[in-house]
Amino acid sequence: MSSLVLTSGSSGAAGREWIGWRRFLTFGENLALVAVLLALVVLPLLEMVLRRFDSGVSGSISFVQKFALVVGMIGGAIAARENRLLSLSTFTTFLKGRAQSVARFFSYSFSAVLCAFLGFGSLQFVLSERLAGGVIAYGIPIWIFQLIMPVGFAAIAGSLIWHSAQSWKGRSVGLLSALAVVVSVMVLPLEPARMVLPALIGLLVATFLGAPIFAVLGGVALILLWGAELPISSIAIKHHSLVDQPLLPTLPLFTLAGYFLAEGGASRRLVAVFQGWFGHLRGGPVVASVLVCAFFTSFTGASGVTILALGGLLLPVLMRSGLTERRALGILTGSGSLGMLFPPCVPLIVYAMVAGIISANLGVPVDISIEKMFLGGIGPGVLMVVLAAGLGCLQSPAIKVERPKFDLRSAWAALWEAKWELMLPVVALVPFFTGLAVPIEAAALTAFYALFIETFVYRDLRVFRDLPRVMTECGLLIGGVLLILGVAMGLSYYLTFEMIPDQAVDWVQANIHSKLVFLLVLNVFLLLVGCLMDVFSAIVVVVPLILPMGLAFGIDPVHLGIIFLANLELGYLTPPVGMNLFLSSYRFDKPVLQVARSVIPILLVLLAGVLVITYFPALTTFLPGLLD
Repeated sequence: MSSLVLTSGSSGAAGREWIGWRRFLTFGENLALVAVLLALVVLPLLEMVLRRFDSGVSGSISFVQKFALVVGMIGGAIAARENRLLSLSTFTTFLKGRAQSVARFFSYSFSAVLCAFLGFGSLQFVLSERLAGGVIAYGIPIWIFQLIMPVGFAAIAGSLIWHSAQSWKGRSVGLLSALAVVVSVMVLPLEPARMVLPALIGLLVATFLGAPIFAVLGGVALILLWGAELPISSIAIKHHSLVDQPLLPTLPLFTLAGYFLAEGGASRRLVAVFQGWFGHLRGGPVVASVLVCAFFTSFTGASGVTILALGGLLLPVLMRSGLTERRALGILTGSGSLGMLFPPCVPLIVYAMVAGIISANLGVPVDISIEKMFLGGIGPGVLMVVLAAGLGCLQSPAIKVERPKFDLRSAWAALWEAKWELMLPVVALVPFFTGLAVPIEAAALTAFYALFIETFVYRDLRVFRDLPRVMTECGLLIGGVLLILGVAMGLSYYLTFEMIPDQAVDWVQANIHSKLVFLLVLNVFLLLVGCLMDVFSAIVVVVPLILPMGLAFGIDPVHLGIIFLANLELGYLTPPVGMNLFLSSYRFDKPVLQVARSVIPILLVLLAGVLVITYFPALTTFLPGLLD
């Protein structure tokens, strides 16, 4: 905030007044996000209870889906405000001084321009929807909720300009430059087709210099649609189409449950449980660490929260067991994404949602339900956990190194202490698979249960002091993810319009005639994707390309999804986008290259696991087959 304080008289007063307004707006954004998240939890539970009395809330599902859209936009605005939007490039971390400032100015100003056009397209969409006059229930028009899209993009653009420079002068230049570009594009008689290549080159440079992922994907969609003289409001239409997906609200709800665990005392209690039961064995601390990481990641999602929440507890445990620091660092970093294949992890839900949309667009009746994705991930997830734990056991010294004796009483005491948290998978999945609750209700019940036990049973979280902070942090993360998914749907629309997936299928069928060869090529391709894209961007951009190919070769779509996610799981350990590498470097205060070297053994072992998952489909398809 020191850069906000101006130096003289009235300027200083103006600066202090601006700081006051900024704090007020920050409080308002946070409060709005917390309120909508609470509504997202309460409304499905209320509907679940009232249904037992043959009653209910009119339009409850629609309201919940619209709340998810609001959470995504407000969370994205807060992520932009806090300068925590996900980026593909880490190049600017190697720059210093003026070079870093110039890179930030260009990438953020360029992103603000793209954001302005996304907002303009959203406004066009909202105005057309207002004329349509649709109503959810109780006389509330649909466009009221849709208005959050242009408002949100405007707020994000403002934050990008704010962070483009450290001084008022620099920000003013950034704002004027962005406005000049916007006005020029809208007023000057430019030929869109001839401007596509220069615009894409500018976007490529901005991406390399640190532009946020959502701006990159949305920018590609904007430029290509503009060049094809298609309406840019198509992006907003496709963004909003996510709201029609019944699984969308489960993303913030399951993530919220994971955040309550991470911010409470669950990490300490779960580590005590697994350490109590396995810590006395050779490699026992490794097994305990891998299991607790997988448990945590299944609820926190592919967010890196696991490393931040558990790293400080587990690294000393592993080193006391006799592992070198390098091996312990590799095990923890590699285990940070192991739970990605276990229900109810968010990438499984996103894949089911996006693949369902793609199969519907293809006119192919394919069953890619969330139930089948949840069941399909269990066998491969167990395999990856076993491989990671096995590697750690092999790396552990054969001699006894300060391992405690097994104490049955202590082990049972730890299990009893953590019983409410260990019941969380039961609370999440039993109502879901027994039909007692639809997915949204099961997710809301999970979030409420996690909130209740961490606040009122264990009392690790205080209602008024901790919950707003935790919910805001969760909303920030999920907002960034939903922002990426929304704009990426626009890019997916362009690819479908230009029949790129059909052309890709024709090319593959003409050049690859063996299913086994196709699977090998697919793995290589997905490993490269994992090096360059985060899992959520990859799902929306890449799945529309590979799903038709997989169907053409007769690959079960659930098996294809698990292959996809297993490969992207390795992407968390590979530069330049490997999130776990950077989070581990931050958490343990180690150079990124040192962390990258430490994960090579577990990366190779998990790669072998991916090949097993690929070529032994029964590991994935057996459990989902029981639903047929």
